[in-house]
Amino acid sequence: MTDQVTPPIGLRQRKKQRTRDALTRAALELFVEQGYEDTTVDEIAEAVDVSQRTFFRYFANKEEVAFSVQELAEAYFYAAVLDRPAHEAPLVALRRAVSSAWESVDEAIREVVPLELHMRAYRMIESTPALLAVHLRRNAELEARFAQEIARREGVDLAADPRPRVLVAAFGGVMRVAAKVWSEGDDCTVAAIRDLTESYLDQLPPALADDWHRPRTASRGNIASPANPASPVSTASPNDPGPGRGRTTTVAGADGACRA
Repeated sequence: MTDQVTPPIGLRQRKKQRTRDALTRAALELFVEQGYEDTTVDEIAEAVDVSQRTFFRYFANKEEVAFSVQELAEAYFYAAVLDRPAHEAPLVALRRAVSSAWESVDEAIREVVPLELHMRAYRMIESTPALLAVHLRRNAELEARFAQEIARREGVDLAADPRPRVLVAAFGGVMRVAAKVWSEGDDCTVAAIRDLTESYLDQLPPALADDWHRPRTASRGNIASPANPASPVSTASPNDPGPGRGRTTTVAGADGACRA
């Protein structure tokens, strides 16, 4: 049987992709330099030496181009979740998907814009009220898609079982916090946001513990104390092999790589 070979991208398609990437980079550079509200579509088009009509062939409006790189990264993460084996517990699948997708996300972003520009654009979105509202809406929509996928994987009714939504909301909240801290730091590498995200996800089970004043170990392992030898909120770590759904293993990691 002959292996299928993906046909090479044609010259026309490559030129269209280059134009789209150039518009994205020019838009983000203008947004972070002079502000989103003060940047016009004409200025973005002029920076790439194309017409306004050409801009609208690729993007419906400024909002769409502002989030284009984030949408690209989200697509890689979502695809990574879809690729996880069915036997993995939900949180394990989410964590391993994120861990496995960073390299692909790094490469995909770098093909469009420098990572430092992506970081600055994230700060710009967080500080622009009109874009922040869109950002929150998009996060809610993305979490709904992830919850639907988790419900499908586990064979539960999303309308009757709140667990997929609760899990994804907690997981997504940690991801957003890590991304914000990363964007406010000095290290714009993907390695930095990957390590920071992993360390923040390590804190999810202990953060949900009933009593924060109970002593816990600083290294990876079960959160335990004389009064609470096995925490009921502990969950599987990404190092768990997966099939043993009944196992409860907590994780607590080191400090993050980025600092505000």
